[in-house]
Amino acid sequence: MTAKSAGKTRRSRGRPQLRPDQETLAIILDAARAEFALNGFAAASMESVARRASISSKTLYRFMPNKAALFEGMIADRMGRFVSAVQLGASEEDDIETALGKALLACGEFVLSREVMALQRMIIAESDRFPEIAETFYKKAMQRTVATLAAWLRKQQERGLMALANPDVAAGMLLGMLAFEPQRAVLVGRQAPLTRRAMGSRARACAALFLRGDQAGQREVPRNAR
Repeated sequence: MTAKSAGKTRRSRGRPQLRPDQETLAIILDAARAEFALNGFAAASMESVARRASISSKTLYRFMPNKAALFEGMIADRMGRFVSAVQLGASEEDDIETALGKALLACGEFVLSREVMALQRMIIAESDRFPEIAETFYKKAMQRTVATLAAWLRKQQERGLMALANPDVAAGMLLGMLAFEPQRAVLVGRQAPLTRRAMGSRARACAALFLRGDQAGQREVPRNAR
């Protein structure tokens, strides 16, 4: 190898590798989640998110034009992973009670997660000043969660595993039964978020109650999942 070619080789080793846009965006959204959770919407800034993501502000603005768009992108990304979990996790199960329990567990792992609960606290605290974040969360997270479960219920109905007059209404009722009590208890500081085991027990109890009635559901749910 000549000295000239060796010099070229050494220089090429020092060049930074170009990161794919998809990977950069994932890093940005992770940084945004951490920033919003720690500082809230008002105190968070594009510059602080850029620092947390170890990128320049110019790079961040190439992906997200402003803080509201960053918040919306973060919600959409998290919802995309939730939708995939519901669609892939239980849709081919032949035992409808087991299948519904799995679908509800996926819902619980989203709506009762520390991340989403922190977002809800932030939105409650700041929605008067920033109504757009409440609107984004309602449309992109709350409504889409119900729509995702309703779509799953319709699929089971098409497979002949259940009969529902209105899957959209049933989805809302199921999510309320699953999440309302533990969500309220966490938001007012009365208990810690459910463990995955307790959440699974509650999801199975809700499935049994929905499909088989009160006595079946009451037998399933342990005290720490209530």
